[in-house]
Amino acid sequence: MNTSDETLRIGVYVCHCGSNIAGVIDIEALTQFAEGLPHVALTRHNKYMCSDPGQELVKRDIVEHGLNRIVVAACSPNLHEPTFRRAAEDAGLNRFLVQMANIREQVAWVTEDKEEALKKAKAHVAAAVRRVAEHEPLQRQFVRIVPRAMVVGGGIAGIQAALTIADAGREVILVEREPSIGGHMAMFDKTFPTLDCAACILTPKMTAVKLHPNIKLLTYSEVESVDGSVGNFKVKVRRRPRYIDEDLCVGCMQCIDDCVFTQAKFANPFDQGLGLRKPVWIPFPQAVPPIPVVDPEVCLQITRGKCKQSCVEACGERNAFDFDQQDKIEEYDIGAIIITTGFQAFDPSVIPYYGYGKYPNVYTSLEVERLLNAGGPTGGKLTLRDGSTPKRVGIVHCVGSRDVNHHEYCSRVCCMYALKLAHLVREKTDAEVYNCYIDIRSPGKGFEEFYNRVQNEGVQFIRGKVADISPAAAGNSDSDRLAAGTAANAQKGSVPFSGPLVMQVDDTLLGTIRKIEVDMVILAVALEPRADAGEVRRSFGISCSSEGFFLEKHPKLAPVNTANDGVLIAGACQGAKDIPDTVAQADAAAAKALVLIDAGQIELEPNTAWIDEEMCSGCKTCINLCPYTAITADEERNIAVIDQALCKGCGTCVAACPSGAAKQHLFGDEQINEELEGLMSYV
Repeated sequence: MNTSDETLRIGVYVCHCGSNIAGVIDIEALTQFAEGLPHVALTRHNKYMCSDPGQELVKRDIVEHGLNRIVVAACSPNLHEPTFRRAAEDAGLNRFLVQMANIREQVAWVTEDKEEALKKAKAHVAAAVRRVAEHEPLQRQFVRIVPRAMVVGGGIAGIQAALTIADAGREVILVEREPSIGGHMAMFDKTFPTLDCAACILTPKMTAVKLHPNIKLLTYSEVESVDGSVGNFKVKVRRRPRYIDEDLCVGCMQCIDDCVFTQAKFANPFDQGLGLRKPVWIPFPQAVPPIPVVDPEVCLQITRGKCKQSCVEACGERNAFDFDQQDKIEEYDIGAIIITTGFQAFDPSVIPYYGYGKYPNVYTSLEVERLLNAGGPTGGKLTLRDGSTPKRVGIVHCVGSRDVNHHEYCSRVCCMYALKLAHLVREKTDAEVYNCYIDIRSPGKGFEEFYNRVQNEGVQFIRGKVADISPAAAGNSDSDRLAAGTAANAQKGSVPFSGPLVMQVDDTLLGTIRKIEVDMVILAVALEPRADAGEVRRSFGISCSSEGFFLEKHPKLAPVNTANDGVLIAGACQGAKDIPDTVAQADAAAAKALVLIDAGQIELEPNTAWIDEEMCSGCKTCINLCPYTAITADEERNIAVIDQALCKGCGTCVAACPSGAAKQHLFGDEQINEELEGLMSYV
């Protein structure tokens, strides 16, 4: 509908926004100014235009006064442009014949001088009026949504999100890179503050995932590529070979027992390298799926082609082993994606004065979790590497977090899991425990009570940073002199020192430096983004924050959405958090995914780009520049073609097109030029 100038009837509505706008801008003067602009047939002002009375005012005026263009001078269009578009449509006007002038964020909130604010507001309104006169009545377009979700990451966040969606009757593909789901939570012994057995509350959920008819579980797999857009993603998944057929294996574990390696001799990554495994192994007894995996780097049959294959014999008639397995790619059509790839623990070896990697009795918190776990390498007994039980244990808080040299953010869980470890150490060894902290942060439900409980159990708290960890000083006895020589050699790097250690702590409450001798040091390490977060970000078209965690669309109003519609995030990949917050966020992401899937269709962006075929020279400049891979080449006609379902209206191709063939709805040259003319006329 190309409405001629003579028939244009523009209505201008100015919002007070309480005192947000009216406290700075003279609303009456601005409204009177709008009356004199070309083609303006009606002007009004209202205290809250976004309210129901404000919207009803617009609807009534469109009908009674025959308005065919609407300008609303109010807040950011990001907040209420859909509101006023919907109101116009309800009154029978095309929703795209509405333009907003942002006089709150761009004028009232950033301009102190009231005369200058009124001048700027007039310029914004004039620009909007001239622009809306060039608007075209676009038609809303919709695309079908694939009723299937994919969850990437099988920790507690991924498990919860997958179960929520599956319980709602929708199909879910759960992709996990490790041989088993469970993530970090499966490594823990207890959870704070209730001291629930981690396995007892996690294993039923893992089993539910395995048995759920709406969940397809892809372990030992990774997302290879993601194409398409919201509602219609095409995801390729690379499935790595287990060398065991999952459909034939019954999980009897006889192959592990009968492996030609009679003793386990390879480091088990699930036990943080503290335990050993065989070439045929399973991460932990409750693993889901309960299918062993063959390590191709150490299996004699794979590396040398020579082995007694006692594991194959143990499998018997099931014949589940297949040493010829290769990587395979599977493609899935997906409507919504939830990323729950979790975190990794900070490596404290980069802080040399803590002695991690230098002194064997300095452990990370995650290593101690495995030692305390009944399914861990020591069967739940807290022992040092020489097999002895520690009598004095030091726990160092904030290792790698709240540190300008590493991570400035607080990891949120370190204080509480350090308190939990202090309780468990006391419970299992009756050792003296020293907690060296900067500040105790215990803001969650039941957290402060747990802190008080640990204090009453006799754990000693020292407020101060640990400046150094070194071998204990020697006395005058022969054994002490021998220990001193061993310690000196360890400091020179000739032999590892495994004797007592001394923590040097600046006690800020006593105002003195304390030296505390301990048998074991536990480093409460930070939670940090996974090393491959950047690669994952690029694959899914999302962003990372300055800390490296995946960036949400809005920290308050859209904490699980991302800038890429249809891609959601949950859990510690979005930021450091504990298990309850992770589960809550996973449910929120699942709810968002269900809203999208259950809608059945999704409206496309109205301001998409398009190609004027008569002007296109087929230079292909736009194809490589498009960040959404929405543009392809039609070789027969030698022109570019834009997929409207993939286009997000970013305008990159429009700006780059050398022939001017690439154009964009709602951002045509005439519209932009008129807006600039209106703006510059009153600046």
